Amino acid sequence: MKSKTVYLYTDGSSLGNPGPGGYGLILEWAGMSYVKEFSQGFVRTTNNRMELLAVIVGLEKLKKIPLEIVVYSDSKYVVDAVEKKWLFGWEKKNFKDKKNVDLWKRFLIVYRKHKIHFQWIKGHNMHPQNERCDQLAVQAAKSKNLISDTFFEQIEKQNGRAS
Repeated sequence: MKSKTVYLYTDGSSLGNPGPGGYGLILEWAGMSYVKEFSQGFVRTTNNRMELLAVIVGLEKLKKIPLEIVVYSDSKYVVDAVEKKWLFGWEKKNFKDKKNVDLWKRFLIVYRKHKIHFQWIKGHNMHPQNERCDQLAVQAAKSKNLISDTFFEQIEKQNGRAS
C-alpha cells in the first residue's frame, strides 16, 4: 500500500517589504520518487504573505483527502501561528486587528481536510529543500510574469499606501 504521508517544503520571499515577492514549494510523497516544484511571483506583497501562501498553495495542490502532511517552513510567523494555536484564537475573535486575514481563512479551509504537522527549520542553513524553495521564491519574485496580490493591494489603497 502506498504511503499517505506528504512532505511539503515551503519558502516565501519579498524584495522589499512590501515589494515584489514570490513563493516556492516542493511536494514529496513519502517512500516514492514523486517530487513536484511550484512557484509564483507577485507585483507587490510582503514576505509573511508569501510564506503563508506557499503553504496554502502546496496544500491546495493535494487532491487526495485526508493525508498526513509534514510542512517544513523557516517562517516562525506561519509555524508558530499554527503549532502554538494562536491562529484558532484569532479565528474565534474573527481575526480582529490581524494581518493577512484572507490568507489565514483560505489556509483554514485546506488545513481542516488533512492531518498536518508543522516543522520549523532554520532558513539559509544548507537544508537542501529549503534552499531550493528559497531559490524558487526569489526567482519568482524577480520574474517578468508577476501577478497581482489583489487583496494586499486593496488594503494598501484603503490605508493610503498605494504605490
